[in-house]
Amino acid sequence: MKIAFAPLNVPLQRRLQTAAVLQWIFSFLVLAQVCLAAFVLLALSDWWILALLYAGWLWLDWDTPVSGGRRSRWVRSWTVWDYFRDYFPITLVKTVDLDPKKNYIFGFHPHGVLVAGGFGNFCTEATGFSRLFPGLTPHLLMLPFWFRVPVFRDYIMFGGLVSSSKSSLSYVVNRPEGGNVAVIAVGGAPEALDARPGALTLQVLNRKGFIKLALKHGAQLVPVFSFGENELFDQMENPTGSSIRVLQNRLQSIMGVSLPLFHARGVFQYSFGLMPYRKPIHTIVGKPIPVVQTPSPSSEDIESLHQVYLQSLTQLFEQHKHTYGLREDQHLTFI
Repeated sequence: MKIAFAPLNVPLQRRLQTAAVLQWIFSFLVLAQVCLAAFVLLALSDWWILALLYAGWLWLDWDTPVSGGRRSRWVRSWTVWDYFRDYFPITLVKTVDLDPKKNYIFGFHPHGVLVAGGFGNFCTEATGFSRLFPGLTPHLLMLPFWFRVPVFRDYIMFGGLVSSSKSSLSYVVNRPEGGNVAVIAVGGAPEALDARPGALTLQVLNRKGFIKLALKHGAQLVPVFSFGENELFDQMENPTGSSIRVLQNRLQSIMGVSLPLFHARGVFQYSFGLMPYRKPIHTIVGKPIPVVQTPSPSSEDIESLHQVYLQSLTQLFEQHKHTYGLREDQHLTFI
């Protein structure tokens, strides 16, 4: 295989952008394991008292990820996130104003491999969420497993990440003062296994839990489509029924996380590696769907609202697809 190396005279700004994304990849793929190993080593060292003190803090703080988390505006505003944004680049597009007196559930599509658009737009201030949506506080939901890892849990909560458990989502969208946004990558881990350039298939037909909670708490539903999210990585071929896909599904059922075999480019060359391609991401926040609070929604209520949501998501995609380079014959497929 011929390797295409990056030129030596790359501008400093681009090198800083690459470094910013590299640390994000490290945080996403390796930091949790490093934090866990460091905690174990600390507990076995002469400084074990520090590990004991942190364990006590962890016990006292155990419910924070399901109680709105603990964000840090300082961390969300780090300059490194500006370089992260500019690497792709990432753009957040508002279509309508959102009333800060209400609570919202943003359905984020597609999941992509690493939810880069979701992170850049809702876990940092690099794309100007607070400026575009004054009075609203975004909370990106993440698998509960990650909030059990020492130190790592505190770091991700600083960005506004919270647990994706039902109690966590209910806490966020049930605040009487309003102004809270729960952001859910609806397709979840299974959808990541199909994330590759050109993919427009969304796993949403059987995803109705967020619909039920929206009805239960009266939270407004907002479809969000992130153009370019699936263009960042290639994946090994893993069609349904293949041995690779069977193994991935089995590991997902055991671990709760998917393991897409993705690849793209490297730091100093463009031929292989785990760095994403420099492809633009345009995240479009659609119009809110009014939801009447129904404390005990029936299956008919849920199905009816789910259909309205799918129609709104389709309209959002069709309305903006030409602007971001898609053809007329390209449409969303729901499974």
